[in-house]
Amino acid sequence: MNEDLLGSAYADHTANAPVGSVADHREDIGTTTSKVIPLNRYSDFGSRWPVPGRGEVLVVPLGGLGRIGMNWTLYGHDGAWLLVDAGISFPDEGHEGVDAIVPDPTFLAPIRDRLLGLIVTHAHEDHIGAIDRLWPFALNVPIWATPFAMGMISRRLEEQDNLDAVTRHVFNVGSSFKVGPFGIDTVRLTHSIPEPVALAIHTGAGTVLHTGDWKFDPDPMIGQPTDKEKLRRLGDAGVLAMLCDSTNAHKDMPITSEAQVRAAFARLFATRKGQIAICCFATNVARVASAAVTGVAAGRKVALAGRSMRNSEAVARSLGLLDGVPDFLAEPAHLKGLGKGEVALVCTGGQGEERAALARLARGDRRFPSFGAGDTVVLSARIIPGNEEAVEKVVSKLRHRGVEILMGTDLLNGLPLHVSGHPGANELRELYELVRPRFALPVHGTEMHLTAHARLARGAGVEAALVTEEAELIRLTPAGARVLGRVDAPLLHLEADENGDRVPYRPRMALG
Repeated sequence: MNEDLLGSAYADHTANAPVGSVADHREDIGTTTSKVIPLNRYSDFGSRWPVPGRGEVLVVPLGGLGRIGMNWTLYGHDGAWLLVDAGISFPDEGHEGVDAIVPDPTFLAPIRDRLLGLIVTHAHEDHIGAIDRLWPFALNVPIWATPFAMGMISRRLEEQDNLDAVTRHVFNVGSSFKVGPFGIDTVRLTHSIPEPVALAIHTGAGTVLHTGDWKFDPDPMIGQPTDKEKLRRLGDAGVLAMLCDSTNAHKDMPITSEAQVRAAFARLFATRKGQIAICCFATNVARVASAAVTGVAAGRKVALAGRSMRNSEAVARSLGLLDGVPDFLAEPAHLKGLGKGEVALVCTGGQGEERAALARLARGDRRFPSFGAGDTVVLSARIIPGNEEAVEKVVSKLRHRGVEILMGTDLLNGLPLHVSGHPGANELRELYELVRPRFALPVHGTEMHLTAHARLARGAGVEAALVTEEAELIRLTPAGARVLGRVDAPLLHLEADENGDRVPYRPRMALG
């Protein structure tokens, strides 16, 4: 660490600070030796970014804390910085006209020459959604991703005519590679999307495990189960800190699998004689495949509806992820004229999006078969908090026509129509038994989720569990973990064009 670049603020803060301590307004759960750091020891670094030293790892979560969404995390070591994930957060009702919220990349100007690249853990919007909006005009550093994630990113960049302007590197799940002083070892996980990975970030100061989103799915339908043995080997070698998914940390949950959802779909097609529409996230390729396999087995024709759904299917097929899965009809209009018992539709829009396929179906769009009494719509997804009103608006139109609505929380003969892609408290405890990190930094959750995760981590034996905020700068060394202060990290509100389509953000000065 070059303290000269920071002046006295850094030196004052680090002097005599106890291991595991955090700022006065944050909580270090379970560290019996910790005490409150006086306010003058919690530094507002502003735009004076530190130069990371060889004996430390600096961590700056720019999103995903106090919220679920907008996952961006910076890691600093030996003079360099590395970004993990670049997602978006969706606006609430108080942001009319705003399409997405991201960290403003211009605040990274002080480290632009030290930022080596972006590594993507998986292809969900809250992890990649900012890329086609910010690359290459606002931020243009190389991107590393798995084949599926890179396929999704590349299609987005190609739609904006920016594909050739971005340097892209593809890595296979489970592979290792170097980015400057960072040694990256990827770990196979399971989640509600193909090819999710955890990143073991090896540095001279120790290894930090960044899990991304995950669960322990014993039968994920696409891909293999989580590589628990590799996680155990990492734990045996020693893990300094773990940044881990907190979404369901407040509750124990039964171990669930996409195989159970496939069985539920088979039961659905066996017991319903009318038209059936299954609504799920476009990137949940295993769920889409299950709808196709069970629908065709029941004698139905299956069509996809929604541009994002077709994009995901195209990328998955190109990579062989859908080998053996029946082809879909090209358009939902091709279902018109078939008998009701022959119709199956897989569509987007389970969060009530006005322009998505389910909303168009509910409005009676002529490009879709008409749904009414005797037909069934399944919302095979969890409703994201804040979207309840939008979902009810769409669903009420269908109910008014006599359509049976089955929600993701419903069971069909004891089988779930949706399973979470995130770990419950019981799965988190198992992960801590495997990895045994010294320090825990809960991420991906509201303060309630983060606090529950931190208490669980302390119960699992970590030395310190830090509940932090977005834009706080955390220093990890073999001697301890503590929050040094915060950096300037304003948010950027992005708007869509007049057609509701995403448009790249062009600042006055690009980074990278």
